[in-house]
Amino acid sequence: MTDHALLLVNLGSPASTSVADVRRYLNQFLMDPYVIDLPWPVRRLLVSLILIKRPEQSAHAYASIWWDEGSPLVVLTRRLQQAMTAHWPHGPVEIAMRYGQPALPEVLERLAAQGVRKVTLAPLYPQFADSTVTTVVELARQTIAERKLPLQTRILQPFYEHPDYIEALAASARPYLEQGYDHLLLSFHGLPERHLKKLDPTGQHDFQAADCCKDASAEMRAVCYRGQCLATARAFAVKMGIPEGKWSVSFQSRLGRAKWIEPYTETRLDELGKAGVKKLLVMCPAFVADCIETLEEIGMRGSEQFIEAGGRELVLVPCLNEHPEWVKALAGMCEKA
Repeated sequence: MTDHALLLVNLGSPASTSVADVRRYLNQFLMDPYVIDLPWPVRRLLVSLILIKRPEQSAHAYASIWWDEGSPLVVLTRRLQQAMTAHWPHGPVEIAMRYGQPALPEVLERLAAQGVRKVTLAPLYPQFADSTVTTVVELARQTIAERKLPLQTRILQPFYEHPDYIEALAASARPYLEQGYDHLLLSFHGLPERHLKKLDPTGQHDFQAADCCKDASAEMRAVCYRGQCLATARAFAVKMGIPEGKWSVSFQSRLGRAKWIEPYTETRLDELGKAGVKKLLVMCPAFVADCIETLEEIGMRGSEQFIEAGGRELVLVPCLNEHPEWVKALAGMCEKA
């Protein structure tokens, strides 16, 4: 049986480190209404202003982490794809990117042309957010409807506290934890607070609470990105036996002046350095593949900031990438999906 494909979808990357390619990528990314959820004219104006200086800055950042084979995120997602082929006997395993190449609509069209009739769509995001999961699912549905593709889709749901995902995180991080450290910071990608507020069915949820969503309804937990991040962190700390006070959570990659979920990673790096933490481990469990946000933002700029604040060493724990435990976990979750 070869008519049921597995499609792994990640965020994407510029085609190269040239300013023109980075500008093209940022324009596609930031003009997505699920990313900047403002009316089109306001979004267009805002993105146009961002694109005056940002592409050059980002191109420099991408150049600092680019590999000979290309973008780390795309290269690592391809390696994951190759590893997954042995675990998916139902048909081809493909990858697509929400922004950039290989583009999701074209990959779906190619699968349909090959005779594939079922697709298990796996957005590679452990925690739910409209700007990651929803935009992938909606683009897939829209493409299938508009191009009249004879495809049925099944969706891998967010797996932020799935035991196999937590086990994979533990297996990948264990060698780093065993080398000793003063503090572990789990840095997740940030989101504007309004993204969470508009999904809150109660209108009363506290998105800054230290125990965000711990006792919330299932309906709220299903859409609260911050609560899911905290749940991932708690489950990991329990799994590894890390005592309270030796680990904390923060949120990185802010853009613009809107209020984003807290605490901010740059604030925590300063606080930890000034508090006497010398060896800091940082994990980024919102990302399953290393990318500019992990390698450059944390591994380079974050490390400099921490040392300037008084720390001695920041050790970036690699993302899951193509770790065998992650491949096994993802294969099992996709099989059930």
